[in-house]
Amino acid sequence: MSTTIKTSLLALFLLFILSPTAFSSTNGGLLRVGLKKRKTNQFNRVSEHGLSMEGTDRRNFGFYDTLRNSEGDVIVLKNYMDAQYFGEIGIGTPPQKFTVVFDTGSANLWVPSSKCFLSVACLFHQKYKASRSSTYKKNGTAAAIQYGTGAISGVFSRDSVKLGDLVVKEQDFIEATREPGITFLAAKFDGILGLGYQDISVGKAVPVWYNMVNQGLVQEPVFSFWFNRHAGEEEGGELVFGGVDPNHFKGKHTYVPVTQKGYWQFDMGDVLIGDKTTGFCSGGCAAIADSGTSLLAGPTTIITQINHAIGAAGVMSQQCKTLVDQYGKTIIEMLLSEAQPDKICSQMNLCTFDGSRDVSSIIESVVDKNNGKSSAGLNDGICAFCEMAVVWMQSQLKRNQTEDSIINYVNELCDRIPSPMGESAVDCQTLSNMPNIAFTIGGKTFDLTPEQYILKVGEGEVAQCISGFTALDVAPPHGPLWILGDVFMGQYHTVFDFGKSRVGFAEAA
Repeated sequence: MSTTIKTSLLALFLLFILSPTAFSSTNGGLLRVGLKKRKTNQFNRVSEHGLSMEGTDRRNFGFYDTLRNSEGDVIVLKNYMDAQYFGEIGIGTPPQKFTVVFDTGSANLWVPSSKCFLSVACLFHQKYKASRSSTYKKNGTAAAIQYGTGAISGVFSRDSVKLGDLVVKEQDFIEATREPGITFLAAKFDGILGLGYQDISVGKAVPVWYNMVNQGLVQEPVFSFWFNRHAGEEEGGELVFGGVDPNHFKGKHTYVPVTQKGYWQFDMGDVLIGDKTTGFCSGGCAAIADSGTSLLAGPTTIITQINHAIGAAGVMSQQCKTLVDQYGKTIIEMLLSEAQPDKICSQMNLCTFDGSRDVSSIIESVVDKNNGKSSAGLNDGICAFCEMAVVWMQSQLKRNQTEDSIINYVNELCDRIPSPMGESAVDCQTLSNMPNIAFTIGGKTFDLTPEQYILKVGEGEVAQCISGFTALDVAPPHGPLWILGDVFMGQYHTVFDFGKSRVGFAEAA
């Protein structure tokens, strides 16, 4: 199954400076992976890493590190300014240490190879040396993973993988022999350990997590994340294999079933700005819980409304305003005549097919792309603006707004459309005036306050505030899609229940 997610998620990656050290202990088949964080005054944008080989893909990475004891086997994670979380593993016998991203948005393990000679990025990271491991087994099958801003290629190998005190035997992984570009050059992590379903695994390699379960290394087929969002504290969070740590959540988890195995995908309900519904997901949207994405990504239509509410600056306003000036009144008239909203843009010949709303294809779905064709690709922006305008105008008509007020409102939203890379800046002095943003999951409302969804970089007069929301459009039938990254998971302790195919959220403690 082709499983590509090609996100253009900014993530404003703050320059990776952690050199993790791991310690660990196990308890009744539970491994706790603890996270630590360290401050720095520089940051680097590493746009999404859309993982794909033969069609697999990804986005921005959160990173993790160290291990600590609790009610299970826990890996302590390191946190860099709430944007990166990472941890340490060992590969081979004796273990060769690597810093990796524990990523629920991919399913392969890869690290740089000692045979990586021509890529500068390999010079700055730990490299796996097969000759130094007594448990190494040659595979040699070629592998390539294409990211949104970079790529790696290499060969599969097999060896033991150590996570804390647990040792996974005969694990297939990729030795990266090429890491072209700058994506991985500045990264403080060496590789990625995917925790997604095997459906999206490059080469159909059995993921590390599957082998942990199959080899009886964990007490329960469950793992859970806690991200510490207090950047000044030493402990950055933890990843628990085999259960949950009750010290890091309040109350009970709200569980929703996994609807599409590959990524940890589930159905999400409405999105609220303040106490008002956006209406866009009233019929349901898909969502992915993704530990490897720093920000929270959603359809441009809604992200623009959020940007308007929080005063975030956008850079794509002129095209949008031109559309509103030329076609705004016609759209309103068609809506009032009860024309089908999802057919209006095609009826005006602004879209090339008679489809449904929000068909931008910045990101490909988690399943085979075999249904329909996007009408709003990067070279068809007018269609995308039309579709957004229809949604915005429809919501205002439901509130009995006048034509002039609707046109003015939509023009204001045009000023808030995110840049092509999704980034949006806000005034740090206005946080107290910003609304809460809420998501409905499993019938429960999960709120994010401005302090929780705004990333603050620096202090005092030089401080910069970045919106934690970034635009991402997925074509139907797989979209609209939201990616709930570290901005969301930092506020809500997240359980990935592999045994019961469900995801759970509870307030973090």
